[in-house]
Amino acid sequence: MERYMLMVGAMIAFLLSALIGHFLVPFLHKLKFGQTIKMTNGPKWHQNKQGTPTMGGICFILSSTIALGVVFTTLIFSRPQMFGTSQDMGLILCMFSAFGFGLIGFVDDYIKVVKKQNLGLGVWQKIIGQVVVTLVLLGGLTLNGTLTTAISLPGMGLVDLGWIFYPIAFLFIIFLVNAVNLTDGIDGLASSVTFVVMLGYILLCGVLGYYHLSVYAACMAGALIGFLIYNFYPAKTFMGDTGSMFLGGLVTSMAFCLNRPELLIPLGCVYIWEAGCVVIQVSYFKFTKKFSKDHVGRRIFKMTPIHHSFELRGWSEVKIVSVFSSIAALGVLLASVWVFFS
Repeated sequence: MERYMLMVGAMIAFLLSALIGHFLVPFLHKLKFGQTIKMTNGPKWHQNKQGTPTMGGICFILSSTIALGVVFTTLIFSRPQMFGTSQDMGLILCMFSAFGFGLIGFVDDYIKVVKKQNLGLGVWQKIIGQVVVTLVLLGGLTLNGTLTTAISLPGMGLVDLGWIFYPIAFLFIIFLVNAVNLTDGIDGLASSVTFVVMLGYILLCGVLGYYHLSVYAACMAGALIGFLIYNFYPAKTFMGDTGSMFLGGLVTSMAFCLNRPELLIPLGCVYIWEAGCVVIQVSYFKFTKKFSKDHVGRRIFKMTPIHHSFELRGWSEVKIVSVFSSIAALGVLLASVWVFFS
């Protein structure tokens, strides 16, 4: 029955996401919750996306949550022995992280779209919010006995990092959440890549014995497919920071709730690539501007995040989404091998 409920959760989430989007997208249009496109050095054709409704991530947030509630309400009555364990708190903390980061994104979207303040939340406001959510997540998992300072490496077994694990984990969570946000730059990219990652989590959670999280991953996978009806090229709506920050919190916290944060390296390879190129580009630009004779900054890539660089090389958005999703699938395969050999 447990495997059957995974499919039920995914199907409910898919249908709800498609249904919610059918009403939400026109509603966002009516409210004029349109995206403001600022692309001074990037693909000029992105200006055509001006006014496309944002905050569409509400589709998969609501649908996955409702589907998860339906599945667990059913299981509480049919399989009550599955509850009352540390996995319950792990799921709660995972949801807290997703909703916590999603709330930060929602407030940012609200200020930009509704209040018409283009900058949204200030940098320090975002940082403070992310720091609070991250500290609660790490503290909660530690108190719950879910998280340890040891990581599992292929061929080496468990390696205990001791106290240094926590600052590394803290910085990595914030980095990866924002990396998912950066990946949401063209139609369907973040949705498609994260769908693949969720498929990986369904598999890995099952292998590692975390059924609660596997249900959540299944519900989110179904919800993202429903959302892609409206988000795939040409997009009728964007997920906004509401959706991308929510997905960042979910993708990141799920690995920590499995006590396998090291799996984020292969699972999050696309996100890390996107954000890593931004860091390299900005650092190189500032360095060359400061130390070059003409004081003009130079770039390594045509544009970052890196998906825009491929656009400027003539790749279509559909091709970029397909290639990046394939890379994410390779990351899932590598994570599966990692679990098998560690």
